[in-house]
Amino acid sequence: MLSRRTKIYKSLSEYFQLFLAIVLASIGLKAFLLPNGFLDGGVTGVALLIKTFVDINLSYLLIIFSIPFLILGYFTVSKRIIMKSIVSILGLALFIHFENFDTITDDKLLISIFGGLFLGLGIGIAIRNGSVLDGSEILGVFINDRFGISIGKVILVFNVILFSITAFLLSVEVALYSILTYIVTAKVTDLIIEGFEDFIGVTIVSKEYETIKLAILKELGAGMTIYRGKKGFGSRGEFEDFDIIHTIINRIDIKKMYRLVADIDEEAFIIEFDVNSVKGGVLRRYLNKKKGKKLANFIAEHNL
Repeated sequence: MLSRRTKIYKSLSEYFQLFLAIVLASIGLKAFLLPNGFLDGGVTGVALLIKTFVDINLSYLLIIFSIPFLILGYFTVSKRIIMKSIVSILGLALFIHFENFDTITDDKLLISIFGGLFLGLGIGIAIRNGSVLDGSEILGVFINDRFGISIGKVILVFNVILFSITAFLLSVEVALYSILTYIVTAKVTDLIIEGFEDFIGVTIVSKEYETIKLAILKELGAGMTIYRGKKGFGSRGEFEDFDIIHTIINRIDIKKMYRLVADIDEEAFIIEFDVNSVKGGVLRRYLNKKKGKKLANFIAEHNL
């Protein structure tokens, strides 16, 4: 159980980060997208599109168009997420209403890229702290829960419709730049949520498993899980009492890992697969290389 002090610190940290998310998203909207008539995807994009035809403050539009999604989310996601999302959306609307940022550039390409960058940073930080700044994510969760359609596909269809309407009502050029903004926003959001580290899962089956284990520990400093293997049939015949190595490494080290294994056993059977999330243990944080070497030496000396 977390102590009261820890809970308070965690809560303050979350709301500070939500404030930072609001500031970053506001910069993307007020300093880049809004003054130049560009759109983003989701509810924000709908509000920006309506703003081009109706002289209503963007803050009011964001709140109005977010209400149906928040009501939908009340029956779909946790009440805590909805409460934090209400705070975040109201905070974004108020910040946009009272704060005026100077237009930084008139270059359309820079507007699309940096507008999407700041907006993506804001949305990503908000999601990491259990909140949303855009209701389209809630719509995706609802439809996924009811019909099994992936959240990504729901948001994609939503935005395809939005950008098609933009091309028809405004211009194809604005729609294309808005699509670029959306792509940048989505990519930056993913990076913030998932992190910059890209992990790969690897399963290795080899008769030289002992040597391979030590090499991975010494050279890569990666932790691993060992499975006890049973009988196997293949081109090399039958063998038993062997270890199956399962490890997770950074994608940047994958070539080095292949070289290490090939130097020991060119016929080793290797399965590589993407890892969507890593949490805890020595999987998320590599072993210190020196500690890894000491551990490898200890294992070798004690035949572990």
